[in-house]
Amino acid sequence: MTVTFRPVKEEDEDFLFRVYASTREEEMARVEWSDAQKEAFLRMQFDAQSLHYRERYPEASLEVILADGQPVGRLYKAMLDDEIRIIDITLLPRYRGHGAGTPIIRRIMDDAAKIDKAVRIHVESFNRSLRLFHRLGFVPVEESEVYTLMEWRKNP
Repeated sequence: MTVTFRPVKEEDEDFLFRVYASTREEEMARVEWSDAQKEAFLRMQFDAQSLHYRERYPEASLEVILADGQPVGRLYKAMLDDEIRIIDITLLPRYRGHGAGTPIIRRIMDDAAKIDKAVRIHVESFNRSLRLFHRLGFVPVEESEVYTLMEWRKNP
């Protein structure tokens, strides 16, 4: 599988919504709402998240992750003064847990090492991707009830 990236386009909105909604599937399975109610809730949450990202990181790079040319996820990152911040990295469910994320994160680590910056990402404390970040040498630097701020440095 060849992984590449391209900038997000306006016509990617439905795909990006699907990627976002896929992260909430387990949660939505537990609520007794109609499909229309679930979609309305998820759209509202997706729109709020998108607005937050645009306001907080106006210069962010928003990319669609492609596997063999097909859209499989999203990667949002920002170049800050002393770090590359991974704002969001999400793959569709069938690509999770099969090694697709590792080369993506390693590419960001390599880019950061070349310019002597850290890589940081907030990860939900229950998210299975915590194992990936630990395995790649990220360490927790800040924790809250919901998120752990993970950091990688070339020379810790």
